[in-house]
Amino acid sequence: MVGPLSRLSARGRLVAGLAVNLLSSICIVFINKWIYVHYGFPNMTLTLVHFLVTWLGLYVCQKMDIFCPKSLPIKRIVWLALSFCGFVAFTNLSLQNNSIGTYQLAKAMTTPVIILVQTTYYSKTFSTRIKLTLVPITLGVILNSYYDVQFNLLGTVFASLGVLVTSLYQVLVGAKQHELQVNSMQLLYYQAPLSSGFLVCVVPLFEPLTGDGGIFGPWSLPALVTVLISGVVAFLVNLSIYWIIGNTSAVTYNMFGHFKFCITLIGGYLLFQEPLSLNQALGILCTLAGILSYTHFKLQEQEEAKSRLIQRP
Repeated sequence: MVGPLSRLSARGRLVAGLAVNLLSSICIVFINKWIYVHYGFPNMTLTLVHFLVTWLGLYVCQKMDIFCPKSLPIKRIVWLALSFCGFVAFTNLSLQNNSIGTYQLAKAMTTPVIILVQTTYYSKTFSTRIKLTLVPITLGVILNSYYDVQFNLLGTVFASLGVLVTSLYQVLVGAKQHELQVNSMQLLYYQAPLSSGFLVCVVPLFEPLTGDGGIFGPWSLPALVTVLISGVVAFLVNLSIYWIIGNTSAVTYNMFGHFKFCITLIGGYLLFQEPLSLNQALGILCTLAGILSYTHFKLQEQEEAKSRLIQRP
């Protein structure tokens, strides 16, 4: 059966995917920050809402024939589901306890950590020029953090844990997709409910169930509506990534990511009046230069590898 979305033209899918990803990726950061600043909604419960809405959204997608689920043994994705919980929870805690600028730049450290993990545990090698791009990325993050007036130890701890667990999760995702022969949506279809189950058991141990700030506390209607919107936007982020990867080149995907990076930093400065010093701005530019260089060299190496395969008799 041909699903309704598959009947869209290639250009229609491209435009839809880029537009939805741009809006949802930027909005999810600002909506979550708004929830933490203005409502004080508990972090792990918000993460649970994201997982549940994502799974429900994927369930609707598979009913619409957007993707075909593949039966997977639960025991083979348990660690993946646990790392999924950790990466979303810690990145949300980082956003809650840091300025948007520091939060966004800390995420850039995921690339150096992934390279370290793959080099140490998977014996993967990287060229010298790729390794050198990690210097401006790391230096830029350090500069921004050092001169951030909202810098605090707790925020740094959560940002560091978020980077570590996110890196492990991304490495595991790549390994599991190859091992189980599934795409991202098929894998997420099983990850989301399993991760939700883990969080349901853990949330009562760390967050109050009733009273002010509790899961079942006296939340206002605007707070609940905003939390629900956050869940829907989180699902759209995951869904649109699938469309972009399936309908654009690696160059488009990466360059689009850099554009979102800049917009998010500017938006945090404007919407939340976060102070930005000259040294922080230099740190941001330094990190961005490192990210752009990394992308350029990585894509260049991929093209060279393809050329060698084509020329091989």
